[in-house]
Amino acid sequence: QVQLVESGGGLVQPGGSLRLSCAASGSIFEFNTINWYRQAPGKQREWVAFITKIGLTSYATSVKGRFTISRDNAKNTVYLQMNGLKPEDTAVYYCHGRSMSGSDYWGQGTQVTVSS
Repeated sequence: QVQLVESGGGLVQPGGSLRLSCAASGSIFEFNTINWYRQAPGKQREWVAFITKIGLTSYATSVKGRFTISRDNAKNTVYLQMNGLKPEDTAVYYCHGRSMSGSDYWGQGTQVTVSS
């Protein structure tokens, strides 16, 4: 069974950057799409961005122009480059994949804290 493992979170000042990684234990081509979600304290989990098998991307309005999702198929990894971070970006970020059979896979999450 394929697993997804996030990494790259941390503490950063407003205006700073972080790059999150989502590594699949097997082939990333198991998934039709890979999504990033986030959940801030006391709030519902919200969708951030996705990338398809052929590299099509889409972003939530709140992050468009600041975040970039990409994939490295050779490394079975999807990245989320986050620039211009704001305090409201503080959340646990989760990687999600939906397989070709329709099953959902979630990573364990990585904490991003934006604070001065």
